[in-house]
Amino acid sequence: MLALGAGSVLGAPLVSAPFVRSVRAQTRTVYVNSYGGVWETSWRKAFFEPFTAQTKIQVKTVPGVSFAKLKAQVQSRRFDWDVVNLGDVEYGQAVLEGLLEKVDPVAAKVDQLPREIVREYAITSYSLGTNIVYRKDKFPNGGPQSWADFWDVKRFPGPRCMYDRSFTCLAMALLADGVPVDKLYPMDLDRGFRKMSELKPHIKVWWKEGSQSQQLIRDGEVDMIAMWSARAIDLIEDKVPLELVWNGAEIYNSNLIIPRGDPNATTAWEFCNFVASAKPQAEFAMMLPYGPANPGARALMTEARLRQTPAWPENVKIGFTHDAAWLAPRLAQIRERWTQWLTT
Repeated sequence: MLALGAGSVLGAPLVSAPFVRSVRAQTRTVYVNSYGGVWETSWRKAFFEPFTAQTKIQVKTVPGVSFAKLKAQVQSRRFDWDVVNLGDVEYGQAVLEGLLEKVDPVAAKVDQLPREIVREYAITSYSLGTNIVYRKDKFPNGGPQSWADFWDVKRFPGPRCMYDRSFTCLAMALLADGVPVDKLYPMDLDRGFRKMSELKPHIKVWWKEGSQSQQLIRDGEVDMIAMWSARAIDLIEDKVPLELVWNGAEIYNSNLIIPRGDPNATTAWEFCNFVASAKPQAEFAMMLPYGPANPGARALMTEARLRQTPAWPENVKIGFTHDAAWLAPRLAQIRERWTQWLTT
């Protein structure tokens, strides 16, 4: 999550757009842009298979989540996928750029959903945390507990890894430089880039996919990483010696969106309604601890599991959130500057 970065654009479909629309209309299939790995296997069990059993609508996945691909689909009107989860900041950018379908209140059955999760162009699906995670075998006496610690290569030596997402890293850099959480915005970009330059030589990899982040820390290629909390807990449950730190975690919502002009939008909104329903959300979070957006889902979970999610109030208190309204109109320029910074 993505939350979404400026990833690579997928190749064009092998068939023409009219043919794709015709086949989809006949087969009643929803194409979901997938983050792969344990995210996809959990979504298959919690959402895809039960939805198909209930509606007879098939769900297929398309790999490679990318904001660039969303924009390319809308501009070309060639739709490889119908639904993707978009983080709050990218959602704001997509709204500004006119890339999204408005929620269809009938197809999405919004009267069945909590009002607070229905937005003008999206339905909120879950919350994520991007947290400090370190290997306990590398730091037996305790590892970094803040972003200032993460930047402290003398006290906590070793290769690091961060998510290749500009505004995420810049916010963490500013926190490391002593900016209070409530003063992150308006963001001092120059200060953020200066602080990032201090750590840049110690970043071994800039991860782009959730499964990649898991592989890097599981295999010990890096000693510490900024990664999604649910992916880290998945590894901890698999006996990988990791410690997850909630202090300073980036916490944000992911939103189900449909690209503007998608001919399969009605069926896609029907799928979004199912994903936003309490029971399947709880089942997903019990498999992989993202924070369910539907409050009813939380009542169906164990407290122990809920405590592991970004939806737990104590985790929210010590984390930070972005000012999406400030970031959204500036995101394209920030991404461009970030790309130039990475290559210099």
